[in-house]
Amino acid sequence: MTNQVSLNAHANVLVQQLIDGKEAYRVLVNRLDNGCTIVDAGIQAAGSIEAGQLIGQICMGGLGQVDIMQSTQFGQYSTMIEVRSDAPVLSCLASQYAGWALQHEKFFSLGSGPARAIAQREDLFKELNYHDQAEKTVLVLETDKTPPLEIIEKVSRDTNIQPENLTFILTPTKSIAGTTQIVARVLEVALHKAHTLHFPLESIVRGSGSAPLPPLSKDFLTAMGRTNDAILFGGNVQLEVKCSDAEAEKLARELPSSASKDYGRPFAEIFKSVNMDFYQIDPMLFSPAKVLITNVETDKKFTAGKLDEALLNQSFSD
Repeated sequence: MTNQVSLNAHANVLVQQLIDGKEAYRVLVNRLDNGCTIVDAGIQAAGSIEAGQLIGQICMGGLGQVDIMQSTQFGQYSTMIEVRSDAPVLSCLASQYAGWALQHEKFFSLGSGPARAIAQREDLFKELNYHDQAEKTVLVLETDKTPPLEIIEKVSRDTNIQPENLTFILTPTKSIAGTTQIVARVLEVALHKAHTLHFPLESIVRGSGSAPLPPLSKDFLTAMGRTNDAILFGGNVQLEVKCSDAEAEKLARELPSSASKDYGRPFAEIFKSVNMDFYQIDPMLFSPAKVLITNVETDKKFTAGKLDEALLNQSFSD
C-alpha cells in the first residue's frame, strides 16, 4: 500500500469542522495546560447524531462517508447509519479500527483514528504496509473520562507530535454521538472479520454498509450490547473484491455473524455469561448480519447471512 494518501491530512480538515461548529454539534472544546485539545462529545456535552456522524468520518481518516438515513426496514427503529468507502482497507483498518490500547493506572481505552497510522504501535501496520506522517493528528476514545496527562504524553511521544497539535475526541458509549460513531463501524467490522479469516486485504476494492441506530441506555452494559447487536443482527455490508469466485463465495459464507457458534443471543447476555471476559467470546461473532460479495472480475455475486429483526427487537427493548 502506498503512502500517497494521508489519512491525517483528510481527517484534520474534519476535526477543524467539528471544533469550529462546536455549538451546532453540541460538543465542548477544551485546551489543556499542555496545549492538547480535548473534544467532549458526550461526557458533559449533550452531543448529537450529527457529531457522531462527523466523528465516524474522522475515525475513517476522511476516506469514508457516513450518512444518516430513514428506513422502515426495522419498524420503529427507523434511523439508519450508512457508510461507504472507496478505500475500505485504509479507512477502516489503518484508521477506524480501535486497535491502540492506552492504559495508565485505572484509565483504559482503545484508540481509534489516523493517529494510529503515525504511531505504528500495532502489528497490523506491518501487514498494511502503510505509514502516515503529519504535523497534527487526532485520536478518538470511547470513554467517559478525560485521559490523564500520562496518556497524552505517551501519544505525543509515539507520534512525535507535540501536545498542542494533538486532539482527543471523547465519545462515551452511552452518548448519542458515541452510539452513532460505533454503529458507523459496520463496514470496519466486516473488514476486520475478513482480516481474521485471512482473506487477502489487497483484494478488497470497495465497501459499503448500513445498520440501525439503537435507542440510548443510561446503563453501560446495555448500551454496549445494543451497539454491538445493531451490527450483529441489523448490519448489512456489501464488499467488491478482485479474486477467484471460489474465494469470494468462501468469504461470503464465513463472514456473517450467524457463522459464529456464539450467535443467537443478544450480546449483553453473551457477555454476562462469560463473566464479562471478551476473550471468551468467539471472535468470529463480531461481524455484520448479512453480506453481499461482488467479484468485480467476473460480476458474480454471493450473499449470505440474514437480518434478524426479532433478535434486534429483543436487544433494543431489554
